[in-house]
Amino acid sequence: MTTGGTAGGSGGSSPQANTAWGATGLTVRYGKKTALSGITLRAPVGQVTAVVGGDGAGKTTLLRCLAGSLAPTAGAVHKPVKDRIGYLPSSSGIYPDLTVAENLDFRATAYGISRRSREPWRERAAEYLDRAGLADAANRLASQLSGGMRQKLAVIAAMLHQPELLVLDEPTTGIDPVSRSGLWWLIARAAAEGCAVVLSTTYLDEAERCASVLVLDAGTALASGTSTEIVAAMPGVLCGVAAKPAGEAASRAWRRGGRWRVWEERPPDTPGTDLITPDLQDAVTVAAIAREIKTSEEVAA
Repeated sequence: MTTGGTAGGSGGSSPQANTAWGATGLTVRYGKKTALSGITLRAPVGQVTAVVGGDGAGKTTLLRCLAGSLAPTAGAVHKPVKDRIGYLPSSSGIYPDLTVAENLDFRATAYGISRRSREPWRERAAEYLDRAGLADAANRLASQLSGGMRQKLAVIAAMLHQPELLVLDEPTTGIDPVSRSGLWWLIARAAAEGCAVVLSTTYLDEAERCASVLVLDAGTALASGTSTEIVAAMPGVLCGVAAKPAGEAASRAWRRGGRWRVWEERPPDTPGTDLITPDLQDAVTVAAIAREIKTSEEVAA
């Protein structure tokens, strides 16, 4: 295993000196189980990079490696020094018996922000709280906040010290649309301030908002690139039909909305079939189906 201190290979450099943080050839094993296999991720400064996948895909394992809380079995992690990383784990890390203000003050202490130099920090925190709709809740206990409010507080706490790399593990999962909007303002603000943001999500519509996307499946890369690149790389065509097809085509079909989609090598001459312009969700589904078909063929051979 090789772990780089920075993307440029020397510790303590500024983010401007690096083109991106991320990982190269990352492999993580737990005994005989392989959680990640040869994963490469590039997270440019000033951009938001999404890691997408279902349960057990390896998203949390990858993010823990990027945040420095898990050492990979092999490969290189390119990240800033520990105190220049902001990390939001799947559990928010917010203390329910502290107020909003006390939670942020505690986090400032953990980041080593001295009390004598906290005025700029307090101004920044006040702005974040105001834009996130939490300004009137500064003196409320975190236990009294809604789930969406707690999650926004957790993101603010993670970006409070203006890190060079901000790692967020499913920050919007289970959050109402209004809170999701507030969270995305915070995420975009962090990137605009020169931070490289890496977040995991199960929502492909959110991934489409990001500069680049890495799709994981069972610890391996299923697709990567911009949303446009992933969609453009989808082979074949997508057809829409009213009912689930029979026979072999059923393995290449899935229901979305009120109709069925079928992945075909070329447009069929079947009445009632129309071509669909694919989006990221379609392209990821096709990539997963293609992998399943390939695996089945290899097993059969």
